Amino acid sequence: MVSCNLIKKEPEKEVVARVGEDFLYKDELLSLMPKGVSSQDSLLLVQNYINSWATKRLLMKNAQKNLSEQKIQEFNLLVSDYKNDLYTKAYLEALVLRSLDTIVKDTVLSKYYVENKDNFKLSESVLKLRFISVPKNNDKISKFKEKLKRFNEEDQQYLDSLSYQYSNYMFNDSVWLKSSELIRKIPPLNQENLGDYLKKSQFFELQDSLGVYLMRVNDFKKTNDAAPLAFIKPTIRQIILNQRKLEFIRNLKKDILNDAIEDKQFQIYDEKDE
Repeated sequence: MVSCNLIKKEPEKEVVARVGEDFLYKDELLSLMPKGVSSQDSLLLVQNYINSWATKRLLMKNAQKNLSEQKIQEFNLLVSDYKNDLYTKAYLEALVLRSLDTIVKDTVLSKYYVENKDNFKLSESVLKLRFISVPKNNDKISKFKEKLKRFNEEDQQYLDSLSYQYSNYMFNDSVWLKSSELIRKIPPLNQENLGDYLKKSQFFELQDSLGVYLMRVNDFKKTNDAAPLAFIKPTIRQIILNQRKLEFIRNLKKDILNDAIEDKQFQIYDEKDE
């Protein structure tokens, strides 16, 4: 026979509070305590948690005693539905993450753009430009103007090499920039005077008390114009992915239902079957 002393018993958990048949254990309480808290703060947190834990359970017990049976059944159904929704949502998201094709080719993006161009109107003007902002006392402003206007390879290298002198700058004039972002970057610009600078292939110089702003506009689109494809690409990509996701889930639900019918796990009874 094996000695009774060799049989290990599960150590009893230390109880710190009780409400009816519900128990709060010390290990559960300790796991909730943040590290590095002083003993005084820890004691306060423990007391607050115990009181909160007890209050919730007492309210729940009183509710179960005083609510009608019909209301309790309604709540139980809501809880069950919510639980089902959580499980199915997590399951579907995991399947989508694992199985959905997230590659959207440029040809697909372009096709969608052409077919839905009227749906992509600009809510604000956008521009392609390059600009430099420098303090007023900079002695190379004339040189910067010349280089920024011409902007050949040698000019670009020169401007890049002195970027530490700029308050702000942008040389990538193939990217569309929102007018609201440009206004933040160039303070003398505002919504009232912006229209004066929406001109292709034009060079502008603006000043304020803070500095000098040199700007060369390559292209622009006004509010309510069709958004350029390059500007709207991320949005179109997300739309296409959402459509694929919905289609994937729709087909998955259909397959699950058909498989269950085939495996005789799902059956709808006619009145004559009863």
